[in-house]
Amino acid sequence: MKRWFVLAAFLVVAGFLVLLGTGMRPFGAPKAFEMDQYFIDYTQAEVAANNVVTAVVFDYRGYDTLGEATVLFCAVVGVALILRKVRR
Repeated sequence: MKRWFVLAAFLVVAGFLVLLGTGMRPFGAPKAFEMDQYFIDYTQAEVAANNVVTAVVFDYRGYDTLGEATVLFCAVVGVALILRKVRR
């Protein structure tokens, strides 16, 4: 009985994921936003950076990047603390 329930739950989740995936755009066809052209046009003047991706990551979204780096640092420290050898 339990095996059938697990199989039915798996099929329901798999069917939901298939239906969710049918509404996706083809690979490599991104959705265009108004901000894309703004970044391309004004990055050099506002940030003085030649690379638009670098300007977006470090200047326009600097606090977000700092938060992600902090979370990554905490994860590395946590794993190091868990996997360390304790000497007695």
